[in-house]
Amino acid sequence: MEKVIKKTTASSGKNGSGPAGKSLPDARKFIIIRGARVHNLKNIDVDIPKQKLVVVTGVSGSGKSSLVFDTIYAEGQRRYVESLSSYARQFLERMNKPDVDFMAGLAPSMAIEQKTRTRNPRSTVGTTTEIYDYLRLLFARIGKTYSPESGKLVTKDLPDTIIKEISGLAKSGTLKLYVYFKQNFTDKAILQSILTGLRAKGFYRLFLKDEIVDLNDIEDKDLIEKIWKSSKDEPLKIIVDRFTLDVSDQETLSRLNDSIEMAYKESDGFVTIRVMNEKGYGDHEYNHYLERDGIRFLEPEPRMFSFNNPFGACERCQGFGRTMDIDYDLVIPDKKKSIFQGAIAPFSTPKHSKHLSSLIEVADDMGIDIHKPVGKFTSDEMKKIFKGGKSFIGVDKFFKRVEKEASYKLHYRVLLNKYRAYTTCSECDGSRLRKEALYVKIADKTIADIVRMKISEAYDFFINLKLSAYDKQISGRILEEIISRLKYLNEVGLTYLTLDRLSNTLSGGESQRINLSTSLGSSLVGSVYVLDEPSIGLHPRDNDRLISIMKSLRDLGNTVIVVEHDSDMMEASDEIIDMGPLAGEQGGELIFQGSYKEILADKKSLTGKYLSGKDQIKIPASRRKVDSKSDFITIKGASENNLKDIDVNIPLNVFACITGVSGSGKSTLVNDILYGALKKKLEGSYNEKIGSHDEIVGVKKIDSVEIIDQTPIGRTLRSNPVTYIKAFDVIREAFSSTSAAKRKGLTPGYFSFNVPGGRCETCEGTGIVKIEMQFMADILLECEVCRGKRYKLDVLDITLKGGDGSHKNISEVLDMTVTDAIKFFKPYPKIVSKLKILDDVGLGYIRLGQSGSTLSGGESQRVKLAYHLTFQDKGNNTLFIFDEPTTGLHFNDVSKLLKCFEQLIKKGNSVLVIEHNLDVIKCADWIIDLGPESGDDGGYIVTEGTPEAVAKSSKSYTGKYLKKYLK
Repeated sequence: MEKVIKKTTASSGKNGSGPAGKSLPDARKFIIIRGARVHNLKNIDVDIPKQKLVVVTGVSGSGKSSLVFDTIYAEGQRRYVESLSSYARQFLERMNKPDVDFMAGLAPSMAIEQKTRTRNPRSTVGTTTEIYDYLRLLFARIGKTYSPESGKLVTKDLPDTIIKEISGLAKSGTLKLYVYFKQNFTDKAILQSILTGLRAKGFYRLFLKDEIVDLNDIEDKDLIEKIWKSSKDEPLKIIVDRFTLDVSDQETLSRLNDSIEMAYKESDGFVTIRVMNEKGYGDHEYNHYLERDGIRFLEPEPRMFSFNNPFGACERCQGFGRTMDIDYDLVIPDKKKSIFQGAIAPFSTPKHSKHLSSLIEVADDMGIDIHKPVGKFTSDEMKKIFKGGKSFIGVDKFFKRVEKEASYKLHYRVLLNKYRAYTTCSECDGSRLRKEALYVKIADKTIADIVRMKISEAYDFFINLKLSAYDKQISGRILEEIISRLKYLNEVGLTYLTLDRLSNTLSGGESQRINLSTSLGSSLVGSVYVLDEPSIGLHPRDNDRLISIMKSLRDLGNTVIVVEHDSDMMEASDEIIDMGPLAGEQGGELIFQGSYKEILADKKSLTGKYLSGKDQIKIPASRRKVDSKSDFITIKGASENNLKDIDVNIPLNVFACITGVSGSGKSTLVNDILYGALKKKLEGSYNEKIGSHDEIVGVKKIDSVEIIDQTPIGRTLRSNPVTYIKAFDVIREAFSSTSAAKRKGLTPGYFSFNVPGGRCETCEGTGIVKIEMQFMADILLECEVCRGKRYKLDVLDITLKGGDGSHKNISEVLDMTVTDAIKFFKPYPKIVSKLKILDDVGLGYIRLGQSGSTLSGGESQRVKLAYHLTFQDKGNNTLFIFDEPTTGLHFNDVSKLLKCFEQLIKKGNSVLVIEHNLDVIKCADWIIDLGPESGDDGGYIVTEGTPEAVAKSSKSYTGKYLKKYLK
């Protein structure tokens, strides 16, 4: 079925007319939208004021993103791209035209979303913000090379420095000298060719021994014989010019400069100056290369500092900074053990215990105490363990032997994988660059040193950088760009990040704020910026700075439209648009538009009720007790990144919250140390690097650990919520059990769109066919065979009777929302029990067959939560870790999420949440607050206890803001 979209023409005048001749506001002052029907939008009309900060809010699934991203951004971007040449369009993302009657007042649009994170392992904060590109230029322009042998500055012989040195030799004020260069030859034919070339270029004089020969005074044949007899083992010495140098004569000095440059050019960088004196002469040799201590250094150029360019990348790790190697921390996991107690893990197995016996036999001869804890060994003693000696093979040789065997023996491959992990490249020490790039410094810092600084430190470094007048002149604009971009990163609250931080390790909120700072750095005006919850990942303390940035973007002359649930952001906005009233089919309406004060009094707005305090997320009547009798998982000596060797007790079977300002060490503690260490202990197959810590205690008190993050549930059109939670299996069984299906012999497999059988083979069960268009947007067309229904006709003929009395086929079921499906499947309790959990986590509005690639990060996280709520057995104690689960959630949805946490705990599990949302924090049983600041000033436990106890702490920023939520 073809969808017909009504097309109208807009007038840009003040009193233009839209559809049906209705009068419209001034398109110079408003973005005008009429009849928007994208997704669940109910044919709405909206006028959004330009050059204002506008917050769009509402419950999850109410249509916020459909309005902001899929209508305003999509049409603004589409119109801009369509205005470009066909050549330019092929390199840009093209958007489909949104389903809307009329739009006017649009400007080029930019979307800054949470899900902009790249999975590219080469991408860093520095490359994303383009600061690294400017750093490469800066080091190529003004970087100074230092010898690794002596540490002294390496300089090349520039004409200015040569002239200065030669002028210093003049005692009487004048100096007689010759400038010449050398050229090698191997036979008479080459010599003839050289002489012919010299004449053509205007060189007519040579030094032959100490005699000056004029090429015009002798035939080539005679000259060649003369040279061959007297100087065939020496290079030709071609005179460029001769001078009687007067150091006060600027014209002569300029001529000497030109002669030196010409000699460099003709000889590939070498020149000799013969200075005549009373006793004879002295030859002074110079070259245009960086040389010192017998080493010729590379000339700094931008590509030498690029780890994405083969020329600049470290050869060993190919510019990744990490290699898959034997991790000695896995080889010796417990450094408190002695060698005799089995500290070397691979030698403690029966198959390889012979190597331990060998070591014990020769330990005295090697000077190794086998009863001393390995953690107390000196570096020399550890070297002996790894390198071996006497009859002991050594750890390194042992694994080299295993690697050879692993190519054809499975059990050796298993052994190897057990002790392998990604480790910092030993060649470049994680800098990703070839060693020559690290010889170049600015103010005693290499480019690797600078990208390892916190952004606040890098900003201070460049602000206080002292340069010569010449260096300032050639680097001025580059420095301005670097300082400007670092300043904006500071202002969006990312002071604690480093420029070499991998982009794929950033949270959605951090990625978005980086893109926001980049937008500020670009200084664009007259544009439309749309943002998706920029406050995510930001502590309430830092909200004011973020709001200030938004206003700066607005004050440049841009329209800033923000999808947001943060009350501070709403209060600071110029206009609020509230979508609702509920989610999915029950949403898509414009409930309210106006100021913050007006929404507080609006009776229809659910958002207004929460903001005014009429509705609220209630504090639990009682909290689970945490005391010395409670079960804990204890991390001892956590020291990864900025953590200050802290011991952390994480209570089990309760709802615990890790809080603290951005960059205080929360993610490092939970994701890098706790999750990795537990996964390794419980499953033994975790190959990622585990954050530095001494030990983890209490692992046996849990059965498993799960981190429920915001990564997509799938990246293809086939992945969807109903298959992820395994509800589709039961639905297919219900269809196959009908009498009609049994007569046709249709098993559950026929109702799957993932395998051949009942699916449409033209579109392979996706319902759409993709046609690639080189100069236009790729077209996704409804499959002509199945009409987008995914299945063959004989499968679509099978219908199921629902609890509401209607009959639906499998395609119609997949097109239902979760809420509608619960009503339909009322006669099928097994199906309802699974779907009900999706509804409980606030996803009643999504469709059963909705592609996983269209879900937001927060929605994907809640689908995963629903899966675990469905399959979690009572008595199986799992530690569930959530990193900012309130992303994308309205106040009303947060209430539902908290109920899900309660369900998990009641089943005997433990919940640990990293969170900034104070409505969630106030409901926790136990809080561990890290800080007090970010980066090096963080990494301590500021306070811990119940929310009431934390609120009393004078040192805790979290406590300060939590107080008013506990009243």
